[in-house]
Amino acid sequence: MNNFVFYSPTEFVFGKATEMQVGALARKHGARKVMIVYGGGSVVRSGLLDRVKQSLQEAGIEYCLMSGVQPNPVDTKVYEGIEFCRREQADMLLPVGGGSVIDTAKAIAAGVLYEGDFWDFYIGKAKVTKALKVAVVLTIPAAGSEGSGNTVITKLDGLQKLSLRVPEVLRPVFSIMNPELTYTLPPFQTACGVADMMAHIMERYFTNTQEVEIGDRLCEGTLMAIINEAPKVMRNPEDYGARANLMWAGMIAHNGTCGVGCEEDWASHFLEHEISAIYGVTHGAGLSVIFPAWMTWMVEHNVGKIAQYAVRVWDVPESEDKKAVALEGIGKLKAFFSSLGLPVTFKELGIENPDIDRLADSLHRNKGELVGNYVKLTKQDSKEIYHLACAGECW
Repeated sequence: MNNFVFYSPTEFVFGKATEMQVGALARKHGARKVMIVYGGGSVVRSGLLDRVKQSLQEAGIEYCLMSGVQPNPVDTKVYEGIEFCRREQADMLLPVGGGSVIDTAKAIAAGVLYEGDFWDFYIGKAKVTKALKVAVVLTIPAAGSEGSGNTVITKLDGLQKLSLRVPEVLRPVFSIMNPELTYTLPPFQTACGVADMMAHIMERYFTNTQEVEIGDRLCEGTLMAIINEAPKVMRNPEDYGARANLMWAGMIAHNGTCGVGCEEDWASHFLEHEISAIYGVTHGAGLSVIFPAWMTWMVEHNVGKIAQYAVRVWDVPESEDKKAVALEGIGKLKAFFSSLGLPVTFKELGIENPDIDRLADSLHRNKGELVGNYVKLTKQDSKEIYHLACAGECW
């Protein structure tokens, strides 16, 4: 196990009707004026936004509103939010929604206190040393941004989709997690969230770092819980217990707990970011296509942990033929994704003829000559993985 620092100061307030505590929590954490950030009309139609505003009013907290955040959040909305936040003199960002809204709010929180272009942080030109406080009311379990210091934004000029990781500054000060707020999520959106949280765990699980048994078991147990709970939610969207377990799993998947002490991979996420940046697909759906393709490529290049995953997570019988074991586990993962209505090939994702050269060129332009850690991918390797995601259907 490698040396590590794990810092996770977020206060999680979990359970029914917890959104009514937002005002008291904002006051507790020193807010004077809150900037509420949200996406479309669902938080309005459901009455959630009104409840949040009521709670803030009762606590004597001023607020302003910014709506219109879209999936796969973009830089133009961040620039708009920075100017609006400065004008309103808000001192806390309160995203009400899922990962796109939270990631946008984090980018705004960092950009408000920076004199330059906030995009400098994402390209490594500048480092975030201070930011406005961020708090969360979560409505979509998926990205895990409610418990992480991470944010992903796409720059429309060039369709450059990049992540920023600043756990010491951008972790939310509190996150409100009410599973009831997820009852009305469409099945496909629920399924995409499942794929995203599973991918967050697997990016940490597939590591070459030795003697990380605690991390391995945390990853495996959380994956098995997700695999058990997801079908229940698909059958009964108002199964509170299953919704609660999925919501907490999404946070555990990405707050760093599962990856302490190990070198993480993240190549699959980077491969997918190019797909969702260029083709505008839902991130979780892109991951359900790319992750099995990445794993299939790894069977021929670093099979060990893939085979262990198949045995421990999918109950594939152990065998001296590790490649066969690994491939059976990958098959079970793909079958699980398909059972949730997720795509597992480019064609199923709605991309008949992906421009693989463009995807690989953009990936390595953004991330460098080598990508990932489990096996460091060259551009040719990345192209091979994209081709595997076609499953022979693209040509």
